Amino acid sequence: MPLFNKQRLCCLITVLGISFAAPLWAESGDQGRLPGQISTALANAQIPANAFALAVIPLEGQGMPQFVNADQPLNPASTMKLVTTYAALELLGPTYQWHTDLYGTGPISNGVLQGDLVFRSNGDPKLTMERIWLMLRDLRAAGVRTISGDLVLQPADLRFPANPVRFQDDGNDPSRPFLVEPDPLLSNLKLFTLSTFGESGGVRTHLEPALPELQIDNQLKLLPAVRSCPWPNITYGLQDHGSHARLTLTGSLHQGCSAQRYLSALDASTYTGSLIRTLWQEMGGTIAGTTRIGRTPANAQLLARSYSPDLVQVVRDINKYSNNTMTRQLFLTIGRERRSANDADDHQAATRAINQWLSGKGIQPRGLVLDNGSGLSRIERMTARDLAMMLEQAWQSPFAAEFIASMPLAAMDGTMRRRLRGTPVAGEAHIKTGSLRNVRAIAGITRDANGQSWAVAAIINHGAAGAGREALDLVLKDVHRRVPTDVASHKQQ
Repeated sequence: MPLFNKQRLCCLITVLGISFAAPLWAESGDQGRLPGQISTALANAQIPANAFALAVIPLEGQGMPQFVNADQPLNPASTMKLVTTYAALELLGPTYQWHTDLYGTGPISNGVLQGDLVFRSNGDPKLTMERIWLMLRDLRAAGVRTISGDLVLQPADLRFPANPVRFQDDGNDPSRPFLVEPDPLLSNLKLFTLSTFGESGGVRTHLEPALPELQIDNQLKLLPAVRSCPWPNITYGLQDHGSHARLTLTGSLHQGCSAQRYLSALDASTYTGSLIRTLWQEMGGTIAGTTRIGRTPANAQLLARSYSPDLVQVVRDINKYSNNTMTRQLFLTIGRERRSANDADDHQAATRAINQWLSGKGIQPRGLVLDNGSGLSRIERMTARDLAMMLEQAWQSPFAAEFIASMPLAAMDGTMRRRLRGTPVAGEAHIKTGSLRNVRAIAGITRDANGQSWAVAAIINHGAAGAGREALDLVLKDVHRRVPTDVASHKQQ
């Protein structure tokens, strides 16, 4: 059947209200070729056409679908987060929350908890320092000032693979925040903020949170004041032993200038235990015993509880800012909530649950490989067609508004805030970006000049992918200028 007739049949089906698990054109192979501007941009970036995959699907009965190299399993980088977050909204529900608890194992008398304080984690991906502080305030309100026993940390019931695949980073800097691993005792994303200030008496540092296990060796030299502060000349040398770490600062800073660096250090149990003790001490409280791993006794008393934001807000944080750690923690949560007796771990459970969920939507993934669900992986794979078809399904979901609003808005926020400014696409496209060595990708929902919506997925896998941003932006511009029954190959620009 010619493509034009297929399109007429699809439109007729839409008018009659007949629905199928998948569109009739879903298995029809590539349709259309790249517009001239996109082909030129790829050529200028020295990216061959076969390293570029594209899938564009009309969502409101307008126009024609387009697929170019759309069935090649490619590394999608962080656009894989759309799979994990959309699956979570439907499998866990938009109001899903994590809770974190503080229990006491003994009575409270004259401000003294005569027993241990148990911190019980639930795997909350957004347990911030501020929320732990509020929990400790509630502990104070319960009449506790002194804890006579230990601080006991109970890890969340998250089952990790025995031999997980480690991400091979290119930067040789394990302190980078995007590399923080998921953990059953994760808190505050295991992050520190180090600020440095050039003052008349020298260079002052401020660490937040100021945990004693991370020592700062400040060797920075103070330079004279300048009219305009240059880029800070500071080297951060971290020696991290898990239970303690040392950060050596070398270089220089001009008087009147400042610098800030986000970094990760310590293992999760050390970080979380020290964070609780440090915040409690700042409130004037004391803990007489040590910090240890343990479980909550059956007769323990609940003293404070903190609920996370609902899943909708967590998904928004993940997609707007492409947070790898939160995504990986969410992926394991899906596994925990869908765990069966046959699943070796929560990674396996999540993979099985997501594949079954996609199958239930009529999507049989071609070469889908889920490593950790975040796209921070060298082995994850998905085709542009499957990604666009999943977005088509999301458009019809009861949670479509929440999911679409979680993606960065072109030229306005998140990872798209600096892209497509001053173009007709600004404010018209909700797009998740993806970036790794040899990978650049975009995926999301965008609108054309008539206000009609399209699902778009475009992926580049090539050594020169870093130069492919212009070609990806041109995809969104091309969709924006389309008119009904138009497909990119019909108009060369």
